[in-house]
Order: sequence, then C-alpha cells, then structure tokens
Amino acid sequence: MTETVTAAKSTARRGTEPATKDIVAGGTGADAAGKTTIADIVVSKIAGIATREIDGVHALGGGAARAVGMLRERIPGSRTNLSQGVSVEVGEKQAAVDIELVAEYGVSIADLADAIRRNVIAAVERMTGLEVTEVNIAVSDVHLEGDDEDEDDTEEVPAERRVQ
Repeated sequence: MTETVTAAKSTARRGTEPATKDIVAGGTGADAAGKTTIADIVVSKIAGIATREIDGVHALGGGAARAVGMLRERIPGSRTNLSQGVSVEVGEKQAAVDIELVAEYGVSIADLADAIRRNVIAAVERMTGLEVTEVNIAVSDVHLEGDDEDEDDTEEVPAERRVQ
C-alpha cells in the first residue's frame, strides 16, 4: 500500500497523471499524505455565489464596488466578479466572512441576513471543510423598483443651472 501512495505522489508532482484515492489531503486518514490549502478567493467566491442564491439580494458590494463591477461587465469577454462585496479571512481550519450587499425593498432585512448566514455557512463548510466562525453582513442600500430606470433618465436630461 505504501508503494502505491509513493508512486502516485511522484507522478502527481510531475503532472503525468492525477493522484489516486489513496492520497488523502489534510492528513485525515491512516495513510494520509500531503496538505490541502484553500485560497481566500475560493472561499470568497463560494460565499458570493451562496449569497446571490438568496431571494431579496439585489447586488453585492458598496457603491464603488458595484460601479467598477458594471464597468467590468461591459468589457467584451469579461466575467462577473463572483467575490464582489465579499471579504474573507481563511485560517488552517476556520474562515470568517464579511458581506456587503444591497437588499430589495420590502424584504425583511433580519430574515434576509439569517437566510444568507445559513446558506453561506452550509456552502463553505460543505465545499471546503472549514469551520465558518462568523458571517458579518452589512446592508449598504435598499433597491427600489424602478431605480435603475430613473438613473438612466437622469443621465440623459441635463440639470438646470442654478447660477449665472
């Protein structure tokens, strides 16, 4: 059994074939070898996707982050930043998540925050194995129906001069 693990490790390092099931990351098995590290951006993307899954979330990020995100989306070939509005701290066994968002008008913010926390914790813990110690949520704005249309209209109409 030891020879199989050693051979799999050496071929995996050279990139010739994937490691076998005998190699268990994180040192959790009797024949475990190696260490798994998870980058902050991975946890941030998982938390961002889990947050967007909840009804009542209009957008993630504060005003500046959303403005940059809108510019980025207009560039041909660019992708949506799934970690926008999410910051994380990842340790060896634990993670903490901070989320800034815009809520839809009429949604109970307390219920929305509870649903986001449950979904983010479940997704991060299931996908990474990290214990989520906290999920802090900052609601920076409330989106009103028709806000997007009004913003476009105000850009087209020049403002009246108040001084001469």
